[in-house]
Amino acid sequence: MVGPLFAKQRSGSEKAADFSLIIVPERRPGSLGLRGETMPSKDIVVIGASAGGVEALQRLSASLPPDFPAAIFVAQHLSPNGRSLLPLLIGRVGPLPASSPEDGEEIVPGRIYVAAPDQHMLLRPGRVLMRRGPKENRTRPAVNALFRSAAAAYGGRVIGVVLTGLLDDGTEGLIAIKAAGGLSVIQDPADAAWPSMPQNALKRDHVDHRVALDGLGELLGRLVREPAGVSVPLPEEYIIEDRMAAQDFAIMEPDFVTPGQPSHLSCPDCGGVLNQIEIENELRFRCQVGHAFTPLGLAAAQNDELEHALAVAARTHRDRMRLFEQMRDSAEARGLQHAEARWNSASQEASQMIEVLEQAIARLSAPLSDGEA
Repeated sequence: MVGPLFAKQRSGSEKAADFSLIIVPERRPGSLGLRGETMPSKDIVVIGASAGGVEALQRLSASLPPDFPAAIFVAQHLSPNGRSLLPLLIGRVGPLPASSPEDGEEIVPGRIYVAAPDQHMLLRPGRVLMRRGPKENRTRPAVNALFRSAAAAYGGRVIGVVLTGLLDDGTEGLIAIKAAGGLSVIQDPADAAWPSMPQNALKRDHVDHRVALDGLGELLGRLVREPAGVSVPLPEEYIIEDRMAAQDFAIMEPDFVTPGQPSHLSCPDCGGVLNQIEIENELRFRCQVGHAFTPLGLAAAQNDELEHALAVAARTHRDRMRLFEQMRDSAEARGLQHAEARWNSASQEASQMIEVLEQAIARLSAPLSDGEA
């Protein structure tokens, strides 16, 4: 049941992506209402982690107070195959129950919601969406998708937390949370097993709190009892990207366009043209299908493409070398000296190409795996 609906009057020329609608729900015990309902605390905590995140999340869960009044949402980069034990690992060491939510599940305070493998976890007023939307930085679930949706739905009630991990997933999401009136928190990079995610957030956002993992539970326990910030509407680009992650096909109307301007770059996932989106002096990319990349994520994806292409080329040259060696041996057996020399020369050339390609693959193996933007 929902209460009155209040919406800004829109002309027919305005796009369906206008999210000015505010729904005021009936108050129900144990449920979280919408932005706009009088709930002054910061009661939505979204957490993102990647490499090293399982241990970090366990330690954080164990340090949370049992009367933690907010709902916690976790996006940890996971293998897309199989069932995740992460909710069990988190829930058994701390006082709060943890689970992977069902699509449309009601949000209840004092619980930890963990994104399931190969699904984005997105927030809507009072409920959770689990959707297999386009990957962001080749990951699903993606931290940015969760953070962006929280900012759009809950504004100044959100606390965004970035923990250990590679590259820069979470930075754009923290920027969205701050733009909507929320708070940003990072694990101290010096304390992180893999410092890139918090380090990039620190470099590119005005982070409110930087804390070692051992002090994070106490900090969050204090912050969730503070008054919520003033919610600020997000730019339309954020809202459209949030709906793309949710596979909201209503936005695919004749007048719908992917945010940003076409670039000269192609999408590593589907080959389509990437649009360049620039908000708050931050650059990112998204194609018409919806695949999204930060600059570091795009560079890493291009790195993967190059490594694959070079590996295919090296394998093909190995096959060529074997063929040339067989032809050389055949020519030698028949006493065809000129043919034998030609096949031998071709085999040596293929061997040299293999060496060059293997050296190129070795140089590609690490440069952006733990870099900074």
